[in-house]
Amino acid sequence: MTNHFTDKKILVVGGSSGIGEATARAFAEAGAHVTIASRNLSKLQSAASRIGHHTETAILDTADDSAVQRFFREAGGFDHVVVSAAQTPTGPVRELPLDDAHQAMNSKFWGAYRVARHVQINEGGSLTFVSGFLSVRPSTPVLQGAINAALEALGRGLALELASSKVRVNTVSPGLIATPLWDGVEESARQSMYEKAASTLPARTLGLP
Repeated sequence: MTNHFTDKKILVVGGSSGIGEATARAFAEAGAHVTIASRNLSKLQSAASRIGHHTETAILDTADDSAVQRFFREAGGFDHVVVSAAQTPTGPVRELPLDDAHQAMNSKFWGAYRVARHVQINEGGSLTFVSGFLSVRPSTPVLQGAINAALEALGRGLALELASSKVRVNTVSPGLIATPLWDGVEESARQSMYEKAASTLPARTLGLP
């Protein structure tokens, strides 16, 4: 990143680990004033310590519309906002409990929708969502790909809706990245998943945040 971000006010929702934390670190190292937000205070504090640069933290549950509204009312405007937060339980359509499917959609899609609904972004700023490659390369289980596709459609629509306010909206769609998101997968299964994914890539290596 260049010094275009010096003294800019940045919010990374889901900035306590993985891609979100790496994004927050890059902004902080570029001289921005960074706030990372998530539901877990201890993870936020640990991430802020790793990032350094006086990174601030904020408790934010994107599943709670009133909490999201209150947060942005009190925080004021931001120059750039990145949304990478999501808890997305998944499984075969006929086996995954419907409540879990609703939770996954509520977390990743509706969480981003709530942020977009209430956030104040300064003129010339940007809103960025993090989706994933399963939106265009479907695999099983199917839920994650469906949610990512919905999120990308939201991003394209918002890009048109917010253009008159001189706010850019983009969606980043990474492939499989080795982040703490996968820590809940049994180690041998996780390693097998990583190796299988890497074997399909020209570089034969997995992405890191």
